[in-house]
Parts: sequence; C-alpha cells; structure tokens
Amino acid sequence: MMGDEFYAILKLVSGEEIFSLIIVDNNEEDDTIVVLQSPVIMWTVPTPNGTFIKVKPWMELPDEDIFMIRLDKIITMTESHDQKLIKLYNHYINDESSEYDVSGHMKPNSEMGYISSVSDARKKLEKVFKLNQET
Repeated sequence: MMGDEFYAILKLVSGEEIFSLIIVDNNEEDDTIVVLQSPVIMWTVPTPNGTFIKVKPWMELPDEDIFMIRLDKIITMTESHDQKLIKLYNHYINDESSEYDVSGHMKPNSEMGYISSVSDARKKLEKVFKLNQET
C-alpha cells in the first residue's frame, strides 16, 4: 500500500544524506520500499558573506528521476517542513534554477542592481567622462 508523499531527508547506510520527495510503499511481502523523486544532495558552504546551500543530483548519469531504495538501506529518515529547503529543491528540479549559474552562484538581476552589461556601462561612463573633460 502506497502512503502519502512528503519531503524528507534520508541518511543512507552508505553515509550519504539526500533530500527528496518520497513515498513509502509497504508491500505485502513485508519488504518496504521507499520511492524517491529527483533526490538531491544539499550541503552548506560557509563564506564571508554568509552560508549558502549547494544542490546537486544524487545520481548524475541516469535520465530517470524516480529511484527505489529498500528500507534496510536507510539509517534514518525525517520529514522536512523547512520551506526554504522545499522551495530550493522545487526550483532545482523544475529547472527554475536559471537564476543560478553553473557554479551554483545566483545570477544578478535588475532587483539586485544589475542594470546593464559591462560594455554598456563602459560606454555610458566614457560618455560622461568625455562630457566632464569638455567643460
């Protein structure tokens, strides 16, 4: 019998910690299976500007996004209600991560003060500089 789906952090016997949307499948043979949708690894990176969370897929090569793990391969599992983690996970798996570059850094946008490219800014500053020199 399939249970409800929920977000969880799992610690596997391999030592890996993964975050995923999961469903627990209690089948009749008493061999419980945990079904993971797009599991990811998240870790914190401390920097002088604060702590950031990096995300990468749990398995990088498969094209599939559904994985099954037997319960005996899981040390512990805890349901997560952390809205920041859930939002980050959903952004990542829904490919809404376009606000992040390949290295995981957030790309600047107009709300952050990004208003032009470097070449556009250079042209504008050169124009202002030339006007100031003429006066």
